[in-house]
Amino acid sequence: MFEDKNPQRTPISELGEFGLIEQLTKHFTLKNAANIKGVGDDAAVMNAAENVVLTSTDMLVEGVHFDMAYMPLRHLGYKAAAVNFSDIYAMNGHPTQLFVGLAASNRFPVEALEEIYEGIHLACEVYGVDLCGGDTTASNSGLILSLTVNGLAKKEDVVYRSGAKPTDLIVVSGDLGAAYMGLQVLEREKQVYLVNPNMQPELQGHEYVLERQLKPEARKDIGELLKALGTKPTSMIDVSDGLSSDLLHICKQSGTGCRIYEERIPIDPTVYNLCEEFKLNSTTVVLNGGEDYELLFTIPIEDHDKIKHNPSLSVIGHITAEKEGRYLITRADQAIELTARGWNALTQNNQEEEH
Repeated sequence: MFEDKNPQRTPISELGEFGLIEQLTKHFTLKNAANIKGVGDDAAVMNAAENVVLTSTDMLVEGVHFDMAYMPLRHLGYKAAAVNFSDIYAMNGHPTQLFVGLAASNRFPVEALEEIYEGIHLACEVYGVDLCGGDTTASNSGLILSLTVNGLAKKEDVVYRSGAKPTDLIVVSGDLGAAYMGLQVLEREKQVYLVNPNMQPELQGHEYVLERQLKPEARKDIGELLKALGTKPTSMIDVSDGLSSDLLHICKQSGTGCRIYEERIPIDPTVYNLCEEFKLNSTTVVLNGGEDYELLFTIPIEDHDKIKHNPSLSVIGHITAEKEGRYLITRADQAIELTARGWNALTQNNQEEEH
């Protein structure tokens, strides 16, 4: 859809596996003192010292997690890395090592893979992470990326999903729903293109939601902010599957209930406007959309005054006893039980009432 029609194409077979790895990783240098050995050996070597090591893995599959019709390869590389880093920040740690597994069919030349690695390289530079290894292989079914990230944290600083307690406040960073609406814009323009390839995509005015979908950022600033404000989360998770699903993860692992309030959920005005245009309910988009990669966490109620005036944080509810259930309180003061539906929820109904 937005591709260069005449790119240079070097067959992967021309370089071979080891030559390809060298070509893709030549710009990566070690930045963290904890990393003793990166790319180029059978395993990376890491000195944890007094820290604990945090590890997370994500896989991205063409046609399932991304669509080559509108996902630029550099953005794909950046996003794949950033969403991995987000898992480490959600544990109150700092990502330090990245491992990239990549499988590609022969329709992807070396230059295409280089673009992916340019995006990964940029993310590593932005977040101060070292590429320390990985693997490449052939694929018969398109492009597959599997990324593993290691991070460090002091044992006493690690935040789990399981620490929320009744009366804790539920807080979220940034705003929610933009990534899903960015996807809706891209899908609409793809359908227009399929009908008439000569039509130019109408993306002007949608820059914010498109960036949130194509090039999301991990919230590395939130852990530092909370520390500066003098509070530590009792539980935390990144919002990857939608507010409802991710809050339910916290409640389930903490053995609690919750109340969140529709009127307190932070939504950007552009998301409201697009929801009207697409005839989607904005609250449903936030609850079930996902891929926002904001941080959702709980803090002791006595720390409310420490965060209440910060523009990056919104208190959206509180934790209750498990027997009290897990509910969204609407603007009409109705209690609606939260369900874990994730990304598939919004594909099943486009008849939601307007917000």
